[in-house]
Amino acid sequence: MTTGIHHVTSITADVQANVDFYMGFLGLSLVKQTGGYEDAQQLHLFYGDPEGRPGTLVSFLVWEATGRGRTGLGQVSEIAFAVPADSLGEWMMRAISANIPVEGPMKEFGEPVLRLKDPDGLIIKLVASEAATGSGSVTAPCYIRGVTVLSDVAEATTAFIGRFGYQPQATEGAITRLKSDTDVVDVHAVTGFPPSVKGAGVPDHVAFRAPDIEAVRQIRLDLINHGPTNVHDRQYFVSLYVRDTSGLLIEYATDAPGMTADEPADQLGQTLQFPPEVMPHVAEELRIRLPQFARPGEMRCPKRDLPFIHRFYWPEEMDGSTIVVLHGTGGDEGDLMPLAHRLNPKAAILAVRGRATEEGNLRWFRRYGPGEFDQADIRSEAAAFNAFLAGAIRGYALDPDQLLLLGYSNGANMIGAMAQLYPDSVRQAVLLRGMKVLEGDLAQASGQGRVLLVSGDTDHMIPMDKANALTSELTQSGYEVSHRVLGLGHWMTDADQAAIKEWLKGA
Repeated sequence: MTTGIHHVTSITADVQANVDFYMGFLGLSLVKQTGGYEDAQQLHLFYGDPEGRPGTLVSFLVWEATGRGRTGLGQVSEIAFAVPADSLGEWMMRAISANIPVEGPMKEFGEPVLRLKDPDGLIIKLVASEAATGSGSVTAPCYIRGVTVLSDVAEATTAFIGRFGYQPQATEGAITRLKSDTDVVDVHAVTGFPPSVKGAGVPDHVAFRAPDIEAVRQIRLDLINHGPTNVHDRQYFVSLYVRDTSGLLIEYATDAPGMTADEPADQLGQTLQFPPEVMPHVAEELRIRLPQFARPGEMRCPKRDLPFIHRFYWPEEMDGSTIVVLHGTGGDEGDLMPLAHRLNPKAAILAVRGRATEEGNLRWFRRYGPGEFDQADIRSEAAAFNAFLAGAIRGYALDPDQLLLLGYSNGANMIGAMAQLYPDSVRQAVLLRGMKVLEGDLAQASGQGRVLLVSGDTDHMIPMDKANALTSELTQSGYEVSHRVLGLGHWMTDADQAAIKEWLKGA
């Protein structure tokens, strides 16, 4: 029975930097890209050897622009890859040339080791191994050599990992090395460490290999008195999740059916896949929402350093127009991307994230309570967003005359404020459930654009008098304003899309 590591799953905050490191620098193959199985709105990438074999796989949940996590107790702290023994020097020189943080070489358990950091700060070890075959020239790591885990109950963790086919092999200082048929787990005994916090650069779990489903069933029975266990069919493997006493999340995953369950072996990782339960129309919307990336060597648009977190959707066929989308309170930059694509499948979509927060919910500016807004913050964030738009137009070579701003709720309110404060930046805009938020004297604007305001007659969050007040002020500023009042509440429906399309036809 083959034992060892099946895969290790971590979190990344920058999908493009992640692809560039694991494909471009390490030389691994992207063997699967899928909507996450826990959350289909989350991109999940698997890297490994070209066949996607268990024991070579590392995967990443993409949390774009999230904060750095904290590696602590009950967590994988390092992932080790095996490389040919005579290639370590070349790997070190490549890391230095690529400005990748590197330490070593040093010896651990008699093996030469280099330590690198990936773009999120995750420690990647390259271990010179006699079992790793190769010419010595740098191509790609051969397989996962092992992981290091942090535990304040090291003896209990060691015993628990032993259930998955590992036996104690040696000890160096506070580290006990456990060995399977194919790799190792180093249990690092630590005290005084804080617990781990999820985020970029922090592994989520380590998965060990199960020979078949029966083995998964058996270990679940063995753990019946240990604590909660969960079994899932992940399409590429069936697995059980369990935590040890330290909090370490462990998965026990079958080798079969493998990465070829939904793609031919020679096309692994080429297209975005989704769990079978995701309906086709939902999958199509998710293809628009999920972050795009370019493989090494492919044409790409370099990301500009601008004051708002943002991402693009670039359609295969473009007409030169761009739709800039601003989410509502509690949403994120991906919310309006499917709507924008349905409005114009040939438009690029620039999705932007608001910088204010309220009880953990994203917003565009602060408020004191329902309908009471921080006027200074509105003006400050509007100025920053105006600078962002100007930088995006220059940095991404966008045509300002083919720019449509599309906002919902708080995002619509930001666009309305922008139209009054910076009319040159707002030439065409759609405001879904928008209202007047600016107070006090305003310099007379000179808007020359078109604005569609769509309100709901049963919307209890947007007073109709404030929606009408915004319409009046924008009209006085020189905008051509169309205010549609639909038989709707606050939430968007297909009627909004129909109204926008009708309005766009009149352009």
